[in-house]
Amino acid sequence: MAIKRSAGASPLVDLVLCALLAAWMLGVFTLRPPWRERVPVMAVFFTVLILLTAILVVRDPWFGFFTPVGYIYAFRVLRWPWQPAGVAAVAMVAGTAQAYDVDKTTPVGLITYVAVMAANVIPMCGFAWFARRSAQQNDERKRALEEAREANRRLETTLTENAALHEQLLAQARQAGVHDERRRMAREIHDTLAQGLTGIITQLHAAEHAGDDPAEWRRHIEAATRLAGESLSEARRSVDALRPEPLRTARLGEALASVARRWSALHEIPVQVTTTGTARPMRPEAEVALLRTAQEALTNVAKHARATRAGVTLSYMEHEVALDVRDDGVGFDPAHLRDSDGGGSGPARPGDGGGGFDAGRLRDSGGGFGPARLRDGGGDGPRTAHLGFGLIAMRQRIEGLSGTLQVESEPGAGTGISARVPAEWAES
Repeated sequence: MAIKRSAGASPLVDLVLCALLAAWMLGVFTLRPPWRERVPVMAVFFTVLILLTAILVVRDPWFGFFTPVGYIYAFRVLRWPWQPAGVAAVAMVAGTAQAYDVDKTTPVGLITYVAVMAANVIPMCGFAWFARRSAQQNDERKRALEEAREANRRLETTLTENAALHEQLLAQARQAGVHDERRRMAREIHDTLAQGLTGIITQLHAAEHAGDDPAEWRRHIEAATRLAGESLSEARRSVDALRPEPLRTARLGEALASVARRWSALHEIPVQVTTTGTARPMRPEAEVALLRTAQEALTNVAKHARATRAGVTLSYMEHEVALDVRDDGVGFDPAHLRDSDGGGSGPARPGDGGGGFDAGRLRDSGGGFGPARLRDGGGDGPRTAHLGFGLIAMRQRIEGLSGTLQVESEPGAGTGISARVPAEWAES
């Protein structure tokens, strides 16, 4: 102003423009914070700000020192893509102030003016572009952090739910383990102690009826003693979840033959054991299940069938192994057994599917029983009342290996039991 006064010019217009510019910034931006978020209002505010600044710069280049304020407002109030245009406008005002004394009527002066403008516009627009990129990256990082926080919150929720579910599964697994162990012990007790005690009682009754024949009496007592020792040994092995004694040193076919010989000698009923197919080592649990099934079936023959002959057939096939036990005894009606068992775990009727026991196999496989031999005998009487648990135990063992157990019988026609398990071969 002092320069203008010394040059004889009045500073009044400049003072009015400065006052107007200050009032404009104060009234539209400083005192109206809500207006800062209104894009049209800020566009008008910035346009008027640049026009007033440009007028001041044209009147006096010293007002070029005010142009940094224009950059601040350009980055503050303008949105992309208008921000580079606003920055370029401020840069042109600044370049005008810097090139105020350049003679623009000459080519050299014009080139100098364009160079000054470019030196202001290009760097500032480039800075605006890099600032935009930096803001976008910051926004992306913020979104990524928020997404990560949200993912962590969901993960914590999921982990909490999984921990509760894990506790429930552990509790259910413990209960299932207890239940399975109870069922296992019930089956083992039935297959060892119960069968052994039944044999002992049978031998003691036979000894009572031996009369004055010391040799016969002694034979039955020795058989009862031997049964007691074998039952005690098998009971101990069952408690320790060990393999039955017949399978400890022999394959399944040999173990079945050994069990059948002892059973036949004990009950004086001939048994024919037949093995078909190529014998291969199976999983231990499958061999135990088939052996126990054969023992239970033979025990039922001795207790209930009043049979004169029995047969055991072990068949090795490509995809499964089958065990058939048959007798020519009095038979029974499986429907009565199914009714007494509640229909849930009784033996399946013939023709139920799954590769069950059929009449042809009962007559023809390995025992040589003709139809006439299978039709002598009476009704089922109380037999079904005693078969239930044994058949249920057999079915649980076989179905636990994804196998099938089927029974065919009718009064006076004998009984056939067929157990099949998938052929999962063990390593030799």
